[in-house]
Amino acid sequence: MSDVTRRSLISRGALGLLTLGLFSGAPEATEAQLVWKASEWKLAEFEKLVKDPARIKQLYDVVQIGDGKFLNNIKNSFNGLQFGFGIPERQIKIAAALHGPANMLNYDDYVWQKYQIGGWLQLADPATGRPAVRNLFYDSKIGLKQESAAKDPDDLNSIYQDTSMEALQSRGAHFLSCHTALEEQVRVLIARNKLSQSPEDVVKDMLKHTVPGVLVVASMVAAIALLQAEGHYTYITV
Repeated sequence: MSDVTRRSLISRGALGLLTLGLFSGAPEATEAQLVWKASEWKLAEFEKLVKDPARIKQLYDVVQIGDGKFLNNIKNSFNGLQFGFGIPERQIKIAAALHGPANMLNYDDYVWQKYQIGGWLQLADPATGRPAVRNLFYDSKIGLKQESAAKDPDDLNSIYQDTSMEALQSRGAHFLSCHTALEEQVRVLIARNKLSQSPEDVVKDMLKHTVPGVLVVASMVAAIALLQAEGHYTYITV
């Protein structure tokens, strides 16, 4: 591993510790399942992603939402590789490892409204100016359609300039959610929203409402290690 990569991982680890401040003061779990075993999640689906034979495999490690700017970076990766370097789209695989606050982008409007995610993360909906009660980053605003090979990638109404998670998925991006982060986040939400449910009841409720195509992994920091070490994904954080 290069010194640059080591420094990136160390810096990311430090940021992760700071991010845990969001989770301080969480109540003791009465029904905790903080650790998933291999038989309890879609490990085979993750291993398929690790072993994907694409020529270019890139891993985005994302903790902060940052107004979704990282989605624009993923779009630029696809466009640069496909159009600037002439690599066929089918030979490009991008994995987006969302944990920390960004983990909530993996969940649908039901979760955002019921658990007041926008208020918790201090994320406003530009349409209302109020805390978001919907996932602002998943749905394509232009609607997905099959693009012809001759379509101008500079067209702002084309899929090539669409930064929604839905559009990026259609181009080969895989979004990952962290089970450990979700368990920790749920405990904060229970305290913040004064909920009567047990942590595991809330976790199960939220897991039923991931956005389409999301894979929930047992531990994101462990998944990142495997994607790099065994999958040979290049690492980037934005």
